[in-house]
Amino acid sequence: MENPKQKLATFTVTTLLLTGVILLFHWSSSFSNQLVLFQNQSFCRQSNVTATNIEAYGDALDLALAKASMSNKTLIIAVVNKAYVEQNEESDTTMFDMFLGNFWLGEGTRPLINYLLIVAVDQTAYDRCQFLKLNCFKLETNDVGLEGETIYKSENYNKMTWTKIHMVLEVLKRGYNFVFTDTDIMWLRNPFTRLGKNEAEDFQLSTDIYLGDPWSEKHLINTGFYFVRSNNKTISLFETWYGSKDNDTRKNDQDVLIDLIKNGIIKDLGLRVRFLDTLYFSGFCEDKKDFRKVITIHANCCRSITAKVKDIKASLHDWKRFKRLDVNSSVNFQWTVHDWCWQSWGRPSKIKG
Repeated sequence: MENPKQKLATFTVTTLLLTGVILLFHWSSSFSNQLVLFQNQSFCRQSNVTATNIEAYGDALDLALAKASMSNKTLIIAVVNKAYVEQNEESDTTMFDMFLGNFWLGEGTRPLINYLLIVAVDQTAYDRCQFLKLNCFKLETNDVGLEGETIYKSENYNKMTWTKIHMVLEVLKRGYNFVFTDTDIMWLRNPFTRLGKNEAEDFQLSTDIYLGDPWSEKHLINTGFYFVRSNNKTISLFETWYGSKDNDTRKNDQDVLIDLIKNGIIKDLGLRVRFLDTLYFSGFCEDKKDFRKVITIHANCCRSITAKVKDIKASLHDWKRFKRLDVNSSVNFQWTVHDWCWQSWGRPSKIKG
């Protein structure tokens, strides 16, 4: 027979156990509700298209653009193929993976991944994009040979550039503004801090070498990175640009745009075109030494994917070292020599010893 003290202890233990079970049930139910709410909120942030309004959009491109764009119908577009998303036996990463990694490493760039539309020109690239749960669009094309690496100035390289122009022309016609970016570009800071401020500027175009005057039409342009607003003038520009592709099949999109600019198309269409300063929108052709101002770095003046990957890796290592510095540090950083790209043209190494 239990004594009064034993009865009291048994009652106390039973009460505590019962209270614990009730609290655990309440916490579990509350946590489940919060988790569902968090998942729903995350999905809504990534897309402004839901099952209830999907019918309001037209074809697959309309839907893809609507999902990826900001509220002002602005987005980021990159075109990829199998060669950029698959590792070869000599590599431990891909150009595409490094490109996406930049959005994590850059300053103020992480949210921009939600506004990035990946246009895949083959099934492998599309499958990779889908696997990573990005905004993806499969571009149907009849051109063969676009899966492999397109060496600069080769026939397939030229085909790929015109495939891009045809694609983005359609985007303009649908009323979207966009930054077009090649995937061999490092996004180290948010480019919209310098782009898009003046709505009167129709077209902002990167350069290999900056001449000091943002309005000079004598710049050596680079069509790997640009920001364009959708309006009648820019649509006319891209229509003329794409329509000129067969005038000389040896020329790529960049060559033809250079010719059009020389022949006065900017004035003829009444366009306001800004040529971007390499201090902010830099590249391997013209390295700028101010780590505190650079926004993007293009692996231009480079011939092969292997060389680009090697030298981009080195530049990203430089960036990480710079980011570890104290804000007030006076250390004078310099970019590692882009020796792989230099040698990709058959030139001797710049590194001695």
